[in-house]
Formats: sequence, C-alpha cells, structure tokens
Amino acid sequence: MSDTTSDTAAPRVALVTGASRGLGFALAAALGAAGWHVVALARTVGGLEELDDRIRAAGGQATLAPMDVNDEKAMTHLAQSIAGRWGGLGLWVHAAIHAAPLAPAGSLDLKDLDKSIATNVRATATLIPLLEPLLRAHRGTALFLDDPRAGQKFFGAYGATKAAQTALAQSWQAEAARIGPRVLIETPHPTATATRARFFPGEDRAPLADIHDEAARLLARV
Repeated sequence: MSDTTSDTAAPRVALVTGASRGLGFALAAALGAAGWHVVALARTVGGLEELDDRIRAAGGQATLAPMDVNDEKAMTHLAQSIAGRWGGLGLWVHAAIHAAPLAPAGSLDLKDLDKSIATNVRATATLIPLLEPLLRAHRGTALFLDDPRAGQKFFGAYGATKAAQTALAQSWQAEAARIGPRVLIETPHPTATATRARFFPGEDRAPLADIHDEAARLLARV
C-alpha cells in the first residue's frame, strides 16, 4: 500500500474497493473530504492517483492500494495491514464489479462470465470473512451497492452475478443483525458513469443523477 501521509492515528478509516472510477471514486472522494482516512483499492493506478490528488486537495488523507480484489493473497495481506495499523475499520464500501458486455443468454462469452463470477461473487465471498472482524472491532458498517438487473434481457452475466453478490450481502446482513457489523445494501440512482454508458449507449444523460450528489446521498445513509 502507498501512503500519502505519515499520520497513523486517523480515528475513522474507510476501505473502498473499486475506488478508481465511477461511484466508487465519488464515494472515496466524499469520504476523504469528510475526514475519513480512505484506503482506496483498485487495479487502475492512474485512477487512484487522481483520487489521491482530489482527497489531498480537500484536506483529506488516503492510503492507495493498487491491488486486484481477485488476488486472495493480496486481500489477506491488506486485511492484516489494516488490522496492524488501525486495529479495525469504520466503513467498507464495496464498489468493485466486473461489468460484462451485454449479450443474449444463448451467446454468453464464458470468459466474461468467469470474470463476472470471480469479481462479483467470489471476491465478495473472500472479503467478507477477512473484513468482518475489522468492522466488528470498530463497530463499523459495510455498504453494498445493488443493481437489480437480474432477469433483464442481455444482462445475463452481469445481472446474475450482481444478484448473487447482493444475495450474499443479504445473508450476511441477516446473520449480523444482532452481533454486527452493520450491513447496508443500497440501490444507487442512475448516474452518468462510464459503465452505464456501455450498457445504454446513446441514452440522454441529462436526467441522470450527478455522481457526486449520489455519493453524498448514499453516505448520508451510513
């Protein structure tokens, strides 16, 4: 992990997985501006560096983690590093997804399906047990972003695996209701992201929510 500050006593620590673009980027930027120390995880180094610039410009602090959520050894090391440095987490925002191209169910690219399963389902199942004790230690919250595309035409790979991720989060939410951590599952309003542009090319983007306004709305729920 690459740190942008020598301060190791940040009272509120948030991990954002999938922080280099889209809503994950906006949520991480908003958390940094609000005084959270943001551990920003993504594969795209350039996006993380841009996020770091924005957080520092707002007076915040970030630790950059250029990693792949599908690398189980890296995720284990990350969890151990967070535990060793801060003792726990106040918030985990899970925004990492693989958005497979739209395709008829009869013509799915199995490589894209495998990537969708790995990122949207298996990585989530890997992270939950690693981060659960860290969130419990600081009475923290896990925030998942639902996208109910399951069953819609051409959304076979993405819709099915995103629904599986949400179902996993719902099971954790029910199991943790009395003992923690707090698990939130929110459905973002449609926003003008690059992923949505791929799904809906030519869409009139004017009515879509501003991504930074949407990040503020979601964090108000936290």
